[in-house]
Amino acid sequence: MGECSTEYRGLPDGAAPASLRKVSIVPLVFLIFYEVSGGPFGIEDSVGAAGPLLAIAGFLVLPIIWSIPEALITAELGTMFPENGGYVVWVSAALGPYWGFQQGWMKWLSGVIDNALYPVLFLDYLKSAVPALGGGPPRAFAVLGLTAVLTLLNYRGLTVVGWVAICLGVFSVLPFFVMGLISLPKLRPARWLVVDLHNVDWNLYLNTLFWNLNYWDSISTLSGEVDNPGKTLPKALLYAVIFVVVGYLYPLLAGTGAVPLDRLNWSDGYFADLAKLLGGAWLMWWVQAAAALSNMGMFVAEMSSDSYQLLGMAERGMLPAFFARRSRHGTPLVGILFSASGVLLLSSMSFQEIVAAENFLYCFGMLLEFAAFVLLRVRRPDAPRPYRVPLGTAGCVAMLVPPTALIVVVLALSTLKVALVSLGAVAVGLVLQPLLGIIEKKGWLRFAVNEDLPDIGVGVGHHAPASAADDEPPAP
Repeated sequence: MGECSTEYRGLPDGAAPASLRKVSIVPLVFLIFYEVSGGPFGIEDSVGAAGPLLAIAGFLVLPIIWSIPEALITAELGTMFPENGGYVVWVSAALGPYWGFQQGWMKWLSGVIDNALYPVLFLDYLKSAVPALGGGPPRAFAVLGLTAVLTLLNYRGLTVVGWVAICLGVFSVLPFFVMGLISLPKLRPARWLVVDLHNVDWNLYLNTLFWNLNYWDSISTLSGEVDNPGKTLPKALLYAVIFVVVGYLYPLLAGTGAVPLDRLNWSDGYFADLAKLLGGAWLMWWVQAAAALSNMGMFVAEMSSDSYQLLGMAERGMLPAFFARRSRHGTPLVGILFSASGVLLLSSMSFQEIVAAENFLYCFGMLLEFAAFVLLRVRRPDAPRPYRVPLGTAGCVAMLVPPTALIVVVLALSTLKVALVSLGAVAVGLVLQPLLGIIEKKGWLRFAVNEDLPDIGVGVGHHAPASAADDEPPAP
């Protein structure tokens, strides 16, 4: 993915206890896989919205326009600032603490909204077998129970989460591999070329593609927990990009090529029906089980990213110090509880509403990331970068033109309702940051900067550095 140097002088050895940096490359690849994808579950709407040709083309072209540039930025800045603040620290270093906080607010809220999708997808795949899960109290209790169990996994630590992600990932991919083999005798390549440009739901199409191919930067909020991030993070991102793209195209080609097209059937959960048509009930049950476990993997990976982001912001003095408290397992206890609460509040929304809302917020955050990436290249060209995108400043700007244009299109196609709700959420963040400053000055809550973290060139907090670890007693 470019030039890679193992030297990194910006972060002191004591910035995080060595015992907590346990995430190696294989678990990291699967964590990225689950933060971005988790398998082909949820890509069905792209065929329903635009037909096979545009769906296949989208999953070929969009990784080049979007996924690769975002992964490259994450590799460079994530190794330049290997701490749990991730993209919040990038934006703070380039644009100042106010915009760093806005980045943290929008990305955390977008992540929590995104995580609310997974109970929805989980139940959508199971409701054909258990109709009671389609709505009402049974569905509500199922969401509550699922959230509680998966939150407990996050509490137990990233080592547990990483290896759970590996097991779930293998199990989730296998049925599609089998389905592809079964579909070979039935493939009709001409079916892949079906397109009707006069009957395309561009909003649903682009939102589905975008949602399934973004969030590569989420792994940056776990950089402080990664073993040798200068080497491990760029390699893991490279392997994950390949894994994700192949994981989408393989079942998409099998499903659209082996079964006559009925676009009305192509919505979330349809891969289970395709499995039954191609292989029988046993394959349908396998796909449904894989979907359920895949959503578990996506949930725990996203919650890890969201909760460690809050911990990283607290260590930089952006949030009250109690957010920096770790449990006895080394996990961000308060961040996990806050993220789980947000998921429960949002899980009643529909799949399409959740995707549109989180995409809108995510787009604003990505614009700040793009600006930070270019500004840090201009202002700090000689700063240590264990990994460096092999392009000059002009090349980096050119690389960002297509994804920026895509963001503009996604925002322009948003419905008025989604735009108003999302802009309202952005407005909350604009007010929340100065409000937290007032709370700190009044002494109502304690804020502290972890003194072990390196100087990023700006005063992130409103106070003198102090050890956040001293503010809270160890968790039992």
